[in-house]
Amino acid sequence: MECLLRFANAPAVATISTLRFNDKSKIKKHGVLLRAKLDGENDPLLQSAVNAASLRFQETHRPEPLFVDPYAGCLVPPAVQMDLKKYSHHYCLATKFIDDKLLRTVNHMDGLKQVVLLTDGMDTRPYRLNWPTSTIIFDISPERIFKISAEKLEGVGAKIPRSCLFLHVPLESSNIQQALRAKGFNANRPSVWAIQGLPVMTLASFEDVLLLVGSLAMNKCLFLGELPAWLTETEFGNKSTTEKWMDKLFMSNGFGVGMVSYKEVASSLGKELAPGYCKNILFLAEQLRFSDDQMDTWRRELQRVEEEGDEEGFEEL
Repeated sequence: MECLLRFANAPAVATISTLRFNDKSKIKKHGVLLRAKLDGENDPLLQSAVNAASLRFQETHRPEPLFVDPYAGCLVPPAVQMDLKKYSHHYCLATKFIDDKLLRTVNHMDGLKQVVLLTDGMDTRPYRLNWPTSTIIFDISPERIFKISAEKLEGVGAKIPRSCLFLHVPLESSNIQQALRAKGFNANRPSVWAIQGLPVMTLASFEDVLLLVGSLAMNKCLFLGELPAWLTETEFGNKSTTEKWMDKLFMSNGFGVGMVSYKEVASSLGKELAPGYCKNILFLAEQLRFSDDQMDTWRRELQRVEEEGDEEGFEEL
């Protein structure tokens, strides 16, 4: 199974053209295969990641910030333009919402805690959040961006919390599902998944992300974050229509989902939402199915019960 991320050069601006995936049965079997080609200096993925880091840097320096990112400064240009208006940016509100939900979720997990972040490569959550003991964090992102970020973060002494582990899985991996497993991901253990900044170019590619999460996340695990509003096949702004579209998309991939209002997040935090169009949809979803590993375990146990005639075991199952 192969998917291509291509960058087409316009005369003045490098643009992203397509992100395509092959049939889904191969994703289930082999994982996601991605090939990325970056066009030298004109790197839209890098610029997008830096822009997001700039928003976190500006939020950190507000009088009453939503969050503090002490490492964003090393990822942005020295002369970054500061905008300290009273309004809270959609991205920063989403960042705060995701931060809080991730920490609340992992703090209710027993034993090994698994967090999977699908990012732009400059996500500082592994360093800046107060993760509980025995948390293993996986970052899936473009390798080139991640390497640039990791070098800068190392230069300012960024450290992962003690007794935690941080592992990177390149978005360009020939088999992302297999790469996660090789790094130690256990689909028979609880996990929480978050997406913010991952380059998703088509609806089909986001469906493949859903398929990846659905294959590895246990029943009732959470998947949250932001997806580009232009992926919707509706007139964005019509909430009821967009909600129906979201329900159909996520439910067809085994997830229950709810749209999260940026305005309500702002209100709950005592902030005022910045005016203007929001380019993303903030969501919170729950896995309704069982992971592939859970199903395999169930089948093996069912087979054992049938072979041994273990009626009590069958009732337990």
